[in-house]
Amino acid sequence: MKRTDYISWDEYFMGIAMLAAKRSKDPNTQVGACIVSQDNIIISTGYNGMPKGCSDDEFPWDREGEQTKYPYVVHAELNAILNANGRDLRGSRIYVALFPCNECAKAIIQSGVKEVLYLSDKYKDTMGNLASKRMLSAAGVKFTQLKTSVDTITLDFIPEENR
Repeated sequence: MKRTDYISWDEYFMGIAMLAAKRSKDPNTQVGACIVSQDNIIISTGYNGMPKGCSDDEFPWDREGEQTKYPYVVHAELNAILNANGRDLRGSRIYVALFPCNECAKAIIQSGVKEVLYLSDKYKDTMGNLASKRMLSAAGVKFTQLKTSVDTITLDFIPEENR
């Protein structure tokens, strides 16, 4: 008899996005993204961080003040799109921890992604967020706040023989 307590595709791909977020060096906000084909194959992942070649130690991580992270950090969605290395993203879905900003919404639309699934809409009342929703809607990109049947997924690295 097969297991019945397995996770759904949506939970699996959002879990991959959340795991990718664990790679972020940002001390305040860790966001991950996972792009998936129409056939449920992972095309790419990304997380918020500095561009390649820009040291995590030499650029600011501050949110306020004269030098902030904002002009430098690449968001998870854009990183996932760029990490796809030119692969065709038309018709794909992107799973992301936080609803995309207006700049990422533009990249999502231009790349051909057709659906955004997100966990948090923390900035829902901001102008940027409202612009994102307006652009995504106008371009026919579906967006859905994901409601899962699980609150947590625990990973362990204990070898089978030690369980």
